[in-house]
Amino acid sequence: FSPVVFPLSCVVQNYSWGKVGLESEVAKLLTSGDPLVQIQPDRPYAELWMGTHPRGDAIIRDNRIPQKTLGQWIADNPACLGAKVKDTFQGCLPFLFKVLSVNTALSVQAHPNKELAAKLHAQFPEHYPDANHKPEMAIALTPFEGLCGFRPVEEIVSFLQNVPELQALIGEVAAEQLERSGSDDPRGVSAALRVCFTRLMKSEKKFFVDQLNMLVKRISQEVEEGKDTSGSNGELLLRLHSQYPGDIGCFSIYFLNVVRLEPGEAMFLGANEPHAYLHGDCVECMACSDNTVRAGLTPKFIDVLTLCEMLNYTPAPSTSKIFPAVQSQLDPNVYLYDPPVPDFAIMRIEIPASIKLYLISAMDSASILLVIQGTAVGTSTAAASEMSLCRGSVLFISANESISLHLSSPDGMLLFRACCLL
Repeated sequence: FSPVVFPLSCVVQNYSWGKVGLESEVAKLLTSGDPLVQIQPDRPYAELWMGTHPRGDAIIRDNRIPQKTLGQWIADNPACLGAKVKDTFQGCLPFLFKVLSVNTALSVQAHPNKELAAKLHAQFPEHYPDANHKPEMAIALTPFEGLCGFRPVEEIVSFLQNVPELQALIGEVAAEQLERSGSDDPRGVSAALRVCFTRLMKSEKKFFVDQLNMLVKRISQEVEEGKDTSGSNGELLLRLHSQYPGDIGCFSIYFLNVVRLEPGEAMFLGANEPHAYLHGDCVECMACSDNTVRAGLTPKFIDVLTLCEMLNYTPAPSTSKIFPAVQSQLDPNVYLYDPPVPDFAIMRIEIPASIKLYLISAMDSASILLVIQGTAVGTSTAAASEMSLCRGSVLFISANESISLHLSSPDGMLLFRACCLL
């Protein structure tokens, strides 16, 4: 007998922008899930990867299974994906599930669509490691802040008027064109926005560093004098500048929406949507790819030309960036985040303390289950032995298998389940 539901031990990425030591939700989940894990207090714990990506293939924690990793096991048992998923995605798990703990900003970036990904991968495989698109969705675990999508034009125009250093980088002609485009057809607006953003991102290094220093100095003085700096987004500018001094990405806050999510709220980032996570903890799910086109707030390879060419220049208010969860008709404890792509969906499962027996229902897709809070014993005919679940536990569930949870925590449970709904 070989189990088809089993616990996983997942890979941590220690990127420099991550929260440090036990301030990190990633680190907290790790040590709760496995008390033997040693958390180093001065090390960043940025991402937990739950999936089969070659740079972080999860390890199977069931000694009855001969395969070491989830990727190897799925390759040998592709039927576990579910018939439709297996056929659509060539026998591979189509998503990568993550937890992120963000302390300092991630780079201003966008992810290519399939067509562009194939082209970039063929031309520059060292920077674009695969040929897949990478839509992604983030669901806040703690108050979460990010930049996402272009602001409404009137907001950008107002910053151009309040921030002379920004106007200097873009130039009067482009700035006026954007102001005048306000009443135009949407294509005119997008074209003007593209010119302005491209001019900013391609400005001469020495020139933009000088302008940035002038701006930081001016806002710092205003803060000291107790003035309101919201007209130039002062608080965020100073914070980003302290993290990435002299980086062109600091100016992106005048073009991109600042989106603040409360726990349980989500944002979806489609192809070509400019974004940068700024602070907080979230679960994230994405198509299985590592393709990122970057242009600021990073010491990594930046590809400004590709980024400026590919972006979606449609302005929209920040409220429109919050992606709604829909409560399930079949099970009121389940909230579904179902983005407009086939590769993945996420369920948030909130089990109240009054429920002592709960069924994680079978579905026609492999799924990965993450426990954020609560404890239970899981039983499944597909596992043939009891699994103890607690904060930080991660389970792989093959298609068409269910799990009974026998809850033992006084506060109920909070779970997230990543799957593919075709």
